[in-house]
Amino acid sequence: MAKTIFLVDDSTTILLSVSSILGKAGYAVEKAANAEEALQKFNNGVKVDLLITDLNMPGMNGIELIKKVRSLTAYRFLPILFLTTESQQSRKVEAKAAGASGWIVKPATADDLLNTIKLVLK
Repeated sequence: MAKTIFLVDDSTTILLSVSSILGKAGYAVEKAANAEEALQKFNNGVKVDLLITDLNMPGMNGIELIKKVRSLTAYRFLPILFLTTESQQSRKVEAKAAGASGWIVKPATADDLLNTIKLVLK
């Protein structure tokens, strides 16, 4: 059965391009345009194998989303990747502390994205 990847990004372009890459690679994709929408789906018991979230979004940011997802028992061990334009070490440390499994800097190539996902979903 195909693994399901949950993509959270306030950019419609990123949601479309990344879900297209994932779909072509054989993954099922769940999407949310912001952290609040994503959290609602998690609270409703969405079944996913990986969460990929943007860092900078209006309202709740990616780090706050990760902390909230990690506090839900069902998703405590869910692999979570950040997909962001930021590459500062301090942000990476903050993301790791919140529970992120890894980091992908935008713009990422399809190969970079898929290789990182394969590593995390082993």
